[in-house]
Amino acid sequence: MAWIKTIPIAEADERLQQLLAAQQQLYPQEYGAPVASVDAPAKRDLPGIVASHTLLPDALYHAFSTFGVLMSPDLPLERRQHEMIATMVSVTNRCHY
Repeated sequence: MAWIKTIPIAEADERLQQLLAAQQQLYPQEYGAPVASVDAPAKRDLPGIVASHTLLPDALYHAFSTFGVLMSPDLPLERRQHEMIATMVSVTNRCHY
C-alpha cells in the first residue's frame, strides 16, 4: 500500500473545507455518517480514499460529487444495491475496503 500525504481537516484551508462540504451535500442522508474500516486507526478525519485527494481539492470535489450524484435517491437503485455493486467491484479488484 502506498502512503500518500494527506491534509487533516483541522489543517485544511478554507477552499478545501468548502469543497468537502459542497460534495458531501450531494450524498443521500444515509451516507452522511462514515463507517470506520475494520483496520482503520481509532481517529481518522476522513475516509482514506477521500483523504488521499486532499492535496488536489478540485479533483476531490469533482470525483466525489460525481459519486454523490450517482447515489441520488431519485435514481432507481437502492442503497443495498449500491453496496452490492461496490462489494463486487472491490472483490474483483482484490481491494480490502
